[in-house]
Amino acid sequence: MSGEPDPGARRAGRGGGDALGPAAVDRAVWTRVHGVQDAPLDLMTARFRRHRYAPHAHEEYAIGVCVEGIEQINYRGAVHRSGPGAVVVAEPGETHTGGPGIPEGYAYRVFYPSTTLVGEDLPGPAPHFPSLIVADPALAAEMVAVHVHLTAGGDAFEGESRLVEVLRALVGRHAVREQARRRTSPDAARVARAVRERLADQLVEPPSLSELAAGIGLSRYQTLRAFRDVAGLPPYAWLAQHRVARAQELLARGMTPAGAALAVGFADQAHLGRWFRRVLGVTPAGYRSSVLRDSVL
Repeated sequence: MSGEPDPGARRAGRGGGDALGPAAVDRAVWTRVHGVQDAPLDLMTARFRRHRYAPHAHEEYAIGVCVEGIEQINYRGAVHRSGPGAVVVAEPGETHTGGPGIPEGYAYRVFYPSTTLVGEDLPGPAPHFPSLIVADPALAAEMVAVHVHLTAGGDAFEGESRLVEVLRALVGRHAVREQARRRTSPDAARVARAVRERLADQLVEPPSLSELAAGIGLSRYQTLRAFRDVAGLPPYAWLAQHRVARAQELLARGMTPAGAALAVGFADQAHLGRWFRRVLGVTPAGYRSSVLRDSVL
């Protein structure tokens, strides 16, 4: 990370947790930091009492710390509860949900680092975390401190250094080198890959389920079952999330929510907004204002 901190990062992060307002209000604030990895690094600060995420997966790691209340997460077929002092690590491609675990809700801070950043200088595949929740209060406290530093626009060189150190500590203490193989057949993996590639190629005008199935020589039900076995969600939900991810990129470059919605294949801005909030916990306009680099302070 070099040069001046992102203006959006300074604006969005100033005030730490107080920036989220009263505990009764659901709110998520995104911060974008440049220079730490090849792509911009996103961070989120959120407080939720009502909002529950739809099943979704990330292209990168989601590494968070609950700082208040209890979060309940469905991950790898089990229900987990996370509170202050624990680190939550969701791996890329792992479908999960999340929401309040108690009526008072929860507040948390999340990093979204790439596999390259998390596994930097380490041989072999990306680090694998067998447990979603890591009980390491000292590490959790340092992660919160680094997150606050980055979102508040602190010294860039210090923030980069502390983030690299805290990620290496996380991997060194809690990751294993060999990721357990998913119990899916090679055929199911092939089907899922073919479906993802075709949907990504035809983002705006996707094929029908019948066309997808015909293209790989299976029935519609066989296609649905194979895809769900691998991805953990049906193709239409995967497509919506892929559109959200592409819309994030466009919004961060300054495109309006209405323009981004049409560019990625949503029927209108409202449709984008519904999926955006289900997956990211914030509206497209809120995300755009948080991360847009050239916003006026």
